[in-house]
Amino acid sequence: MAIGDFSDSQPPSPTSKPSPINLLTMFRLGLFQMGLGIMSILTLGILNRVMIGELGIPATVAAGALAMHQFVAPARVWFGQRSDAKPIFGYHRTGYVWIGATLFTIASFLAVQVMWQLGSLVRSTGGWAWTTETYGWTALMALIFALYGIALSASSTPFTALLVDVSEEENRSKLVGIVWSMLMVGIVTGAIIGSVLLKQVATDAPIEALQASINRLFVMVPATVLGLTFLATVGVEKKYSLYTSRTTLIEREDSITLGKALRVLTANRQTGIFFTFLLVMTISLFMQEAVLEPYGAEVFGMPISETTKLNAFWGMGVLVALSTTGFLIVPRLGKQKTTKLGCLLVAASFVIIILSGFSQNQKLFQGVLFLFGLASGVTTTGAISLMLDLTAAETAGTFIGAWGLSQAMARALATITGGAVLDIGKSLFTNLVFAYGLVFGLQAVGMLLAIWLLRRVNVKEFQSNARNAIASVLESELD
Repeated sequence: MAIGDFSDSQPPSPTSKPSPINLLTMFRLGLFQMGLGIMSILTLGILNRVMIGELGIPATVAAGALAMHQFVAPARVWFGQRSDAKPIFGYHRTGYVWIGATLFTIASFLAVQVMWQLGSLVRSTGGWAWTTETYGWTALMALIFALYGIALSASSTPFTALLVDVSEEENRSKLVGIVWSMLMVGIVTGAIIGSVLLKQVATDAPIEALQASINRLFVMVPATVLGLTFLATVGVEKKYSLYTSRTTLIEREDSITLGKALRVLTANRQTGIFFTFLLVMTISLFMQEAVLEPYGAEVFGMPISETTKLNAFWGMGVLVALSTTGFLIVPRLGKQKTTKLGCLLVAASFVIIILSGFSQNQKLFQGVLFLFGLASGVTTTGAISLMLDLTAAETAGTFIGAWGLSQAMARALATITGGAVLDIGKSLFTNLVFAYGLVFGLQAVGMLLAIWLLRRVNVKEFQSNARNAIASVLESELD
């Protein structure tokens, strides 16, 4: 690849047709998603374990604070539309990605420092108690995670819209498969990095030793992720974006405002159906995120270095499924049937995860998590394929923002619900397997509800209604 690919800083000429995106650039774009996967392990895979297991912060409080970065998800629609309409540094997508990544890496380190203050209060009082200080530090941590989520929205939504801009229908599925596989690579990599860097911290090590290791982790890794962001995106929009050629005739920068983009979005009843399906499916898929590591610690007796690796088993399963489902399953079953199959397999996986708790066999538990990853990958591949079919190219940023909003809201609800249901389970059952099983069982039921919603999704109806809505908006401009 020429050095100019990385150093060019001018927007593409509206009169020139960009080159087709090549395989190397697809993998380079995947580095950004890889960075997001690493960051997700740091926030959900490590911080929640430290807060609940080592610092004695209640699961509901810890999960609630972590979930704040998802509760600000409505910003995704706004950032998506802004990237459609208002370029930064001469680019519609890349400038937003750079600024957002810089801010969310800084916010992650600040959140850790507030976490230590809460842990110090718990140690000084001999247990958790609601006081003016705990209220204050909890509110501050929630605020920082909210800012983290806003920065994440500012970068990830325009990035996904960039994937639409640089691809054609014939190569888009390949691009999505590579980029989302790299996300899973990031999750596995983050789990391994966390395990290696924290392995020297013994289970009964003093808090000071743990604090030093965690602080070092949250300096080194976010800095690496920021570097990956620039490496992934510099020069790509200039050389490969088809944005200008797709939008010249309608002059979207002047005519498609947020209000008009939302009119296109809400004119289609299929949008609401698919939005709800994504919401239910994602909640059911990710409720275990806030409780999986504590489950390994409390039921299987795993040390922190081992529970951090649990995400690697799940991530490897997802990676295998993402890499193969699009080639082997989707062509044979179709997108909706593939998604349905994935949902059924996920529900079955949760039942087996519950059963594995009674054996307290760590190897069995790890194997089940790999199978859960395979099922999750099948579900994700089918859902992403449907999502691309249900995205109008003329307002890609807004639609991507809407789908991102649904998924982010679901992740937030899943995180806090998982923690709350676990606390309820512990109050109802003395057997920890039953307490955690309440979470996993609820997820299995949710997957069956997602299948019922999926049956109502109709891609042809969506595409027809979207074309009519866009034409209506443009005709109103001519009037």
